[in-house]
Amino acid sequence: MAAPGCVLHRALMRSRPGPNKVSSSSPVVCREFLFVVDLQRYSRDQGSSVYFPQAVLSGEDLYDITLTDGDCRLRVTLDPGLNRQVERNVLQPGSMVRNTSFSPTMAAQLPECPGASTERDRLLKLEVVTEAEEGGARGPDLDWDSLPWFGSSEPAAGPVVPLRASRSVFLPLWNNVDYSGDVWRETPPPDGGVEDEEEEEEEEEGRRPAVSVSELRDSFLSGRGGVARGTIQHQLIVRIVNKSHLMYYGRTDRNCECPYKAVLEVCDQTGSVCVVLWNSMCVSWYRCLRPGDIISLRQYRVKPQYHGERGDMEVSVNSRNPAARVSVLPESSVPPERRPPAPAYSFYSSKELLDCRHGAMCDVIGLLTFSGRPERIRSKDGKGAELLEYRWLRLEDGASDQPIMVKLFSTSQPEVHEKLHPLAVVVCTRLRCVRAASCFFLTNSVYTQVYCTGLSQHSEMSYRRLRPVRQFLQWLRRQDDEEVLSRALIGGFFMYPPPPVSMETYMKDRRGEPGFLRGAELQREVERLCYRERHTFCIQATVTMVTYSRRGEEDRSLFWADRASSLSSSSRSPRPSPSPSLPSTPRSFRPALSSSSSSSSVSPMSPSSSVSQSAPRPLDHRPGRRSSKRKLLPPETPKKRHPSVTMQQEQSNKTVILFEASMEFLENTNVDVDADDDDDDDEDVSSFVTAPLLPILPPVAEETLPMLYDHGHKEEQAAAIAMGGTAPPGRFESAVQGYYTLRLRALSDGVAVDAIFLPHYLSSSPSPLPPHSNTWASILSHGAFSSHTPPPSPADLIAMAAQLTNQRLVCLLEVCHLGGATTEVVLSRAFHLTDL
Repeated sequence: MAAPGCVLHRALMRSRPGPNKVSSSSPVVCREFLFVVDLQRYSRDQGSSVYFPQAVLSGEDLYDITLTDGDCRLRVTLDPGLNRQVERNVLQPGSMVRNTSFSPTMAAQLPECPGASTERDRLLKLEVVTEAEEGGARGPDLDWDSLPWFGSSEPAAGPVVPLRASRSVFLPLWNNVDYSGDVWRETPPPDGGVEDEEEEEEEEEGRRPAVSVSELRDSFLSGRGGVARGTIQHQLIVRIVNKSHLMYYGRTDRNCECPYKAVLEVCDQTGSVCVVLWNSMCVSWYRCLRPGDIISLRQYRVKPQYHGERGDMEVSVNSRNPAARVSVLPESSVPPERRPPAPAYSFYSSKELLDCRHGAMCDVIGLLTFSGRPERIRSKDGKGAELLEYRWLRLEDGASDQPIMVKLFSTSQPEVHEKLHPLAVVVCTRLRCVRAASCFFLTNSVYTQVYCTGLSQHSEMSYRRLRPVRQFLQWLRRQDDEEVLSRALIGGFFMYPPPPVSMETYMKDRRGEPGFLRGAELQREVERLCYRERHTFCIQATVTMVTYSRRGEEDRSLFWADRASSLSSSSRSPRPSPSPSLPSTPRSFRPALSSSSSSSSVSPMSPSSSVSQSAPRPLDHRPGRRSSKRKLLPPETPKKRHPSVTMQQEQSNKTVILFEASMEFLENTNVDVDADDDDDDDEDVSSFVTAPLLPILPPVAEETLPMLYDHGHKEEQAAAIAMGGTAPPGRFESAVQGYYTLRLRALSDGVAVDAIFLPHYLSSSPSPLPPHSNTWASILSHGAFSSHTPPPSPADLIAMAAQLTNQRLVCLLEVCHLGGATTEVVLSRAFHLTDL
């Protein structure tokens, strides 16, 4: 039973009707603090609209929320009108809420599962408490799973299922590709329905297939033996060659409890075929099966192939009509003459990839030196409703100076993606080569799989014996931990491939349709973005202010402003000051700016929040950066150029981390130290000038800046950049300290947008940029300083900002919503309209 002080019990039970009284239909409000234990997403079905008669169901998702007061737990469905708070990551697990309003339950319509309340079933309204408002109130340090469900003292029994749709599984919060929940089995299910006689018969067969792939195909194409119509009882023994990601096909107009499928490319000695796992077979078997496994199939159907060559077949494996039998066979149990061939790999080195054709499939192995933050983009399936999660990886293999850039989307391996830390040895199979104008990268195919150190995967895969893998391990043994750590980065803003450096090329790529937005249109588009959704926008604008700031020292900045723009009431002609601090007119900036309690900053006419940009690439030139700011570094850290500073503590064995990584391949490691110490660039500390009144700009968002990889806290760093994660301010050392902020004024309607610009970091993009003159016009069009000449100092560049006066620009903005009230706005390119 509920504890005497149970907040939920007091709030909900007071609405219970007395004897001979009609139940109240009015909402019940709980004004005290509650804590969000969990949020579970699923797609609605045909009957979901019955539960929300007055709601407008504009999206496909519904959310069940688990709340607690510290004494018990309550599961209810979030009203669809509150979905936006989840989609923008305002409401999240761990949030504190108050003034929660619950609607009456329709008990007859609730499924029988743990947490289904018989008092109230829908959360109509709530108020998310911000950190500033918490006032020290925190969720109790309890094991939430040990708390009883509201209205029951009995322990939870049975699986937790969606409350408002006939679904048996939940979707991940941020994509439709990964699996979610404990119901997805890691081990094969018990074969309890097989009779002893069948077991003995199978053993007597000696694991010999009763039918081959070629025999099945011949029978299917000729229509013999009822292959195309009935169930196949004959045992088929095949090896898994490729495994697709999970494919979710749930629709709002269909009722299907588990709308999943997965495709396995399998083969035996006579040919290959696709095996399709349907519905609950995915839940039972998807995680258990991997490329290289030998499996036995019985009671399956053969159907025309849905995708692929016309007239071919596929093997359909379902849990009913008929209930298929699947088992994983040990390699030794299949006679050598009947054993299917091993999977074939096509490993490409970074040097070989330079000549790889567009669209080619390849496998790669490399040392991970940059692991980007997960982001999302809209799918290009015509509807654009689904958000696809991806991250950028930078791999090095020693075959060339060119890194291997991988745009890795979800592969239905969430436990592997969580381990993608720098200094891990990563193998990606079945990647597709994408060639751009001056560079290339690799990205997913349907069958892409990822393997990395830390999960003991490499030792179980056959590729570890291949020559390209052995050559890579030989290179890895010669690397030094400290030297690799010096360039290892994690998280932060990243952009690849780089945009064009001329307006003409940009217009050609867009087929003459630049898609210019007015300032107000930009505001609406930004407000539509969901959490970690990334989008590129284009506006025509002029630059009215430029500032240079150092992280943590935003109150001491260099800046220039166009007086004609900042003094709207002034009739004087524009006369920008050559002095970076503009001491003669400090007050002209105060009326044009506003401050915010959050990390976002919006000028009075600006629709979007402004945070900062960074690039994940370490650099040789770091204007304005001082080594004294690296407070997390041990005092014995050698002085190098900034990207070469390591966060790893000194160790007697300088290859401990990489040695452990290579051990998963069962290779001997002979260390050969070859460190590369670069001289540190001189720094221009005197360039900082404090003005009496400075522009009020927000601090840089933690999610924007790449972090120097800290091997001792790799799990914490990975959790900080993960979807829904956050890094405490100043917890980790940032690879980026100085940044420019450009205030853009839209030519169409005067809306102001603050965008971050980092030319000194984008200069080290993996794709080299052509040389240029380092004027403001050339720096903006290239998005970076010229790598062929020394870059101007921050003071010099601010002093040259008068070149921007009255210049009409086409600005490319990279916008990413970081959750809550924070939106990242990054200026990647700006072309003069005269270049058109």
